[in-house]
Amino acid sequence: MKVGLFIPCYVDVVYPNVGMACYKLLRHLGIDVEYPQGQTCCGQPMANAGFEKKGAKLARNYKDMFEGYDYVVAPSVSCTAFIRLHYPSLLKEEGHACNIAANTMDMVEFLHDVVKVDKPLGCFPHKVSLHNSCHGVRELGLSSPSEIVEPKFNKIKDLLSLVEGIEIVEPERDDECCGFGGMFSIEELAVSKQMGERKFLRHKATGARYITGADCSCLMHMAGVAAKENIDGGIEFRHVVEILASGL
Repeated sequence: MKVGLFIPCYVDVVYPNVGMACYKLLRHLGIDVEYPQGQTCCGQPMANAGFEKKGAKLARNYKDMFEGYDYVVAPSVSCTAFIRLHYPSLLKEEGHACNIAANTMDMVEFLHDVVKVDKPLGCFPHKVSLHNSCHGVRELGLSSPSEIVEPKFNKIKDLLSLVEGIEIVEPERDDECCGFGGMFSIEELAVSKQMGERKFLRHKATGARYITGADCSCLMHMAGVAAKENIDGGIEFRHVVEILASGL
């Protein structure tokens, strides 16, 4: 199994440690992983803003870069969901097929569903509040959505339970949106800010020392709101992969 590691542009610029933790963890698990040079944005911001042709150009770049891999994994549920769900139609209009889109996976679902990790991972002796991002819940199926009556599951929690010393908690309304939503946070700034503050305070009420999740964009939004409003209370944010790789 040959795996390509895709590190979204904002993760590369703002959270490089997350990318390094992904590589470290995959290597630890014996995965044949490569990080192709020259990666760019997946095109989600352009396509969401209505500039589909600009997004399609970046989709072609992605297809050409990762076509030779069995899987492509990324530490971003929103970018992964965009690639998997929208690349086929974007590239079809351009006259291209994109088989790799179906095999692009978020790190959590890859570790949980493909690698099926069941051995101890890392050490993180802290109380952690788990954030479930909208794309992860409703497009990638990382956890069960509250609006559907079905057996409860959470793949992020399953993986975190393999970490030594961790205490996992969840906030009230555990799958409610944090308000980021990419372009939404720009076009509806006041609403986005209120949603982010409310979500952060629910995490804070758990008494957790850290907030974790599978999408850096949600963590970035809540961290920014908490810092600007001076309500963070010393709470820190860690991507789930950073916790899984901690102490390896």
